[in-house]
Parts: sequence; C-alpha cells; structure tokens
Amino acid sequence: MAKKKINNILVSQPQPADLEKSPYGELAKKYELNIDFEKFIKVEGIEAQEFRKDRVRLLDHTAVIFTSRNAVDHFFRIAKEMRVDIPDSMKYFCISEATAYYLQKYVQYRKRKIFHGKQNFKDLMEIIKKHKDEKFLLPCSDIHKQSHSKLLDDNKIKYTKAVIYRTLASDLSHIDIGKYDLLIFFSPSGVRSLFKNFPEYTQNNTLIAAFGPTTTKAVKESGLRLDITAPTKTAPSMTMAIEQYLNNGKKK
Repeated sequence: MAKKKINNILVSQPQPADLEKSPYGELAKKYELNIDFEKFIKVEGIEAQEFRKDRVRLLDHTAVIFTSRNAVDHFFRIAKEMRVDIPDSMKYFCISEATAYYLQKYVQYRKRKIFHGKQNFKDLMEIIKKHKDEKFLLPCSDIHKQSHSKLLDDNKIKYTKAVIYRTLASDLSHIDIGKYDLLIFFSPSGVRSLFKNFPEYTQNNTLIAAFGPTTTKAVKESGLRLDITAPTKTAPSMTMAIEQYLNNGKKK
C-alpha cells in the first residue's frame, strides 16, 4: 500500500495541558498537521449500594494496590460513601511515582506506608513480593488487565479484586470521523468506543495507529488494518512512530 499523505489526525485522548510544548504540538508545527484530541472513553464510579453486593470489605485488607489515578480517586470515594475510615496503618503500593504523589490528595506521604514501582506492574510486583504477609486489595475497572491478576496469582499473593468503576464509551456523535487521515488508539476500550459510536465504520484509506500490545491486538481483532505501532525499539513514543512514518513517506 502506497504511503498516504497525513493532514488531519485524531488522538483518542484528552488534549495535553500545554499543547504547543507537548510532543504533539511540536509534531503539528514541524509537519503542518491538524491534530485534534477527543476522549473516546469515560470513567463512571460504581455506587456503594452496588459495590456492597460483591461483599468486599475494605477493612479486611492491610494494603491497597493502585494502578492508576482513577483507582485512587474511586477507592477513597467508595470508602467515603460507605462511611469507612481508612486506618493510618494502611499501606499503599502504586504502579508509578506519579501515582504515589497523586495519593497525597488523600493521605500523608510517608515512606513506610507508600511504595511505588518505576512504571509497570512487573516492577511493582518485585516490591509487593517483599510484603507477602499483607492482605492486598486491588481496586480496578470492570475492564482491567488480566495480566495484573495473573502476576499476583503466580506469586501466591493474598489479594481481593474490587471493581469500583466502569469504563464506558464517550458520545462521539459530534465528530466527523471520515475527515481524519489517521486515528490513534491507546486502549482496547478506545477501539470498542469507535464501533459503538460508528457501527458502520469502514477504514478505507484511513490510517490506524495503536500504542501497546493489547491495543494492537484489539485493532487487529476488530478487522481494522494496523499501519503504525508503538512502542518499538526505534520509536518508544507514539509521536516518534508517526514522525518515522512521515519521514519514510517523504523518502519514497
């Protein structure tokens, strides 16, 4: 397939706070691109009444595993709704340093009770293994990474999964999806949202980019043609992968 000229790009994520200084802003300026941002998915909290049906008792646990800021927000929301006071002795294991610092919205930052990995669950698992005696709670979405549970199971960690929020498709009816030369996805939920909003969607000459193995798999399983993928050895970020595609097109 001949390289398609790219003018209009749709990123299925919120716009960066400072677009001009972001990698997308620099890419748009350098290659004279129009880049739009749109949240393809939204998060909705599960109410305390529904959560009680799962019979998960927050205070039966001595530690909480946080894989995202959403998990942090909804854990403390559900605790408040259920009038549960989280004890000072609770320990927190966060997937990244950024998530650990975000936790300060709700608890005082103390090294003895807040631990974090570098950026992925595998790193965090190494820290969790050193605290095997804890009873862990894993707050998550209804659509969550099974790989997290598998790692915990494989390492014989005592934990309870607590579904406290849902991932839903956003309303994208205001978008003219056909005007874009490139659609960029970062999660399987984003791909599902495309088809929920546009059931008759056909790709034709539109390029599709996917970040990460689960998103790549979702794109292929949905019958779409995958044109750009990241991360790779030469393109660790999505913007670098797009730039490589643009430069290869120029050479040809």
